[in-house]
Amino acid sequence: MDHVTTDSCAAEEDECSDSEVLCLMRVGRNSDWLRLFENTEITIGRSVDVSYQLLSPTCPLMISRQHCIFKQTEDGQWTVTDRKSLNGVWVNGNRIPADEAHQLRLGDSIQLGVPVIGTKVEFDYILVQRLLKDIKLYLAKGQREGAKTAHATKKPKRKLTMEEVEPSTSKSKLYRCSSADKSTATPCPLSPVKRQQRLSHSLPEETTPSRQLRESNRLSGDSSIHCDLDNLQMYSQNILLLREQVDDTQRQVASLEGKPCQADLLKEEQVCELQGQLDTLRAKMHRMETLEKSFSETKKQLEEQKTQHQEELLKKRLDDALHEQKKVIDELALSRQGFEEILLAKNKELEMTKEEKERATAQKEEVVTQVTEVLENELQCIICSELFIEAVILNCAHSFCCHCIKLWRKKKDECPMCRQPILSQTRCLALDNCIDSMVDNLSLDMKARRQTLITERKGESS
Repeated sequence: MDHVTTDSCAAEEDECSDSEVLCLMRVGRNSDWLRLFENTEITIGRSVDVSYQLLSPTCPLMISRQHCIFKQTEDGQWTVTDRKSLNGVWVNGNRIPADEAHQLRLGDSIQLGVPVIGTKVEFDYILVQRLLKDIKLYLAKGQREGAKTAHATKKPKRKLTMEEVEPSTSKSKLYRCSSADKSTATPCPLSPVKRQQRLSHSLPEETTPSRQLRESNRLSGDSSIHCDLDNLQMYSQNILLLREQVDDTQRQVASLEGKPCQADLLKEEQVCELQGQLDTLRAKMHRMETLEKSFSETKKQLEEQKTQHQEELLKKRLDDALHEQKKVIDELALSRQGFEEILLAKNKELEMTKEEKERATAQKEEVVTQVTEVLENELQCIICSELFIEAVILNCAHSFCCHCIKLWRKKKDECPMCRQPILSQTRCLALDNCIDSMVDNLSLDMKARRQTLITERKGESS
């Protein structure tokens, strides 16, 4: 059923190869373009269960497991949604909010993640619309397509013939049991006849030069350690079987040689045959012991090489970790230097602002002092020693408060300053307005005092 679906999808793509499709064109590369299929949610991340899996070779955590989703709305517009990723989704240079669908347009720049120091953004795309036949070679395969490819490349199992099954190199079959755990299973026992047949078939084959060459080549790599251990165990079992067979043959020879001399020619032939088998078995056992020694030495060498390889890997990881730590320290030092420069600039600005404020305050105080001096020297009534309240000008051009000169004229009808007769007095609104505008810049105490005097004098006149 899956095969039929795959074929139909491929046919549809071939038929629609002249149509235009939307895709994310990767900047700076002619590959790994991401196609946006209509009416389909396109998920992107470093997890396995996404539409397109993105893995960063330089920074593995740059892309989150579920980084973002591209989805088509009902009106045909495409949107992108950030799934609370660590390094965010950037559209036209601005990071979009998490869990909010952002509408896209043709030509928009879409960046997944942030640039590492000294490099550009690794996953940088542009939303474009192209003919399918023009960009088919550039498109990246999604997770579903990879699964279909893996399913299509599976080969059917082939039954092995009896000649291909080699009893000498294969392990003994385990007892069949209903339990799923086969860790406690044991090999099937062999009868003495089958055991002898197995040795007679396996030992000559194992001692041939081609077999030795194949075994030595197999031992050259680290990946064949388990196979070599299995072969070593098999050779140890074969040596034990050979020793048992040698003992049986020696007992048979001893029993035949101990019989009376009237044994016929058949017994002599049996003795010679058993003696030849005994010599052959001893030679085979010697070769097997030699192989066992060579396997033991090779096993030790492989373990030493494995230990050295692990040490080298640990050293390399330690060097990488130290290098990364040094880079982080350098970055922190640069950041600290930048912050110090910013603080110095802010301190200078604060100092300049403080100086300007002090200068403005001094100028204001100076102006207030001058105004106060002018008021005290020129705009005071000599009778009450206060600022003019309803100032009047006499015919002699001297100015006094209206209330003060009124009280003075009850005693003397002459100017308090020049002693000329007072013929006329006139209100001076200009002095009143000037004094009122200058009093606004004085302290609150002076304002309150002047208001109190005005109120008292109005009460007395009424």
